[in-house]
Amino acid sequence: MNEADDPAPALRSPRITRLEWGLMEVEGLAPGKDFVLYPGGGHPWDWNVHGTRHVPGVQPGDARELLDRGAEAVVLTLGMDRVLRIDPATLELLAAAGAEVHTADTRAAVELYHALAATRPTGALFHSTC
Repeated sequence: MNEADDPAPALRSPRITRLEWGLMEVEGLAPGKDFVLYPGGGHPWDWNVHGTRHVPGVQPGDARELLDRGAEAVVLTLGMDRVLRIDPATLELLAAAGAEVHTADTRAAVELYHALAATRPTGALFHSTC
């Protein structure tokens, strides 16, 4: 069976085409500052939805969306200058789900995200400042 015969081919995570301080461009999406990306799509990351702040950091609800959208590998960015933290409960949630988790500053996270997305369903939370 080839991919054309597969009734539900794996969804590809969108590529990041540009990154600079405070600006990201992602294929298929309007330019923005922060993004939630997952197999098949993405959207701007609104920190207010789950109460994410630099401290205590990325919240479990933000990561839960990546899992719910089929991500098996997850990249959590720490911001350009590594100011954004990750709430320990977020890491616990991802570990309990059996997700492959990676953290990195935003520039390194883009490369890692692209490499992972080429081989498995991958989601990420990207912060383009701090």
